[in-house]
Amino acid sequence: MIRLEDHIRRIPDFPKPGIQFYDIATLLRHPEAWAAAVDRMAAAIAPLKPNFLAGVEARGFLVAAPLALRLGCGFMMVRKRGKLPGATVRHDYALEYGTDTIEIQEDAVTPGQRIVVLDDLLATGGTAAAAIALIRKRGGEVVNASFIIELVGLGGRDRLDVPVSVLLKFPA
Repeated sequence: MIRLEDHIRRIPDFPKPGIQFYDIATLLRHPEAWAAAVDRMAAAIAPLKPNFLAGVEARGFLVAAPLALRLGCGFMMVRKRGKLPGATVRHDYALEYGTDTIEIQEDAVTPGQRIVVLDDLLATGGTAAAAIALIRKRGGEVVNASFIIELVGLGGRDRLDVPVSVLLKFPA
């Protein structure tokens, strides 16, 4: 059995002093470990029968795209403002100091579709909560939020009003 935590690199003081960064690049570079991660996430998500997986920019794309292929469902991108072509729908959300905006393409969600939001890491939950709100704005039913890593102690899980699944938990 592959221990996924052995394939997550810890980088102290990145992107600023006092922050411990959990890097999934080392997981992605190890084919057996990455396959195990995808397999484990697929096993958790498959029973939910999603129509789409929504990957949050940018590392969420790396997680959601192979899972969507494996599960035989669609993949949609949740991106920062101005990065998607065509008509989009946006959602503004609060950050610690200011606001940010995410978007999906206007035709990405049909009301009633079952959607799982995916990203590599759950910290404070702000971006995931915004993605859930945006998808709901278009009538989608968010049935789960799934992450490779959860940083315990930052309250991210508590900000999400959907079930949360994670592969690994680390202290913040």
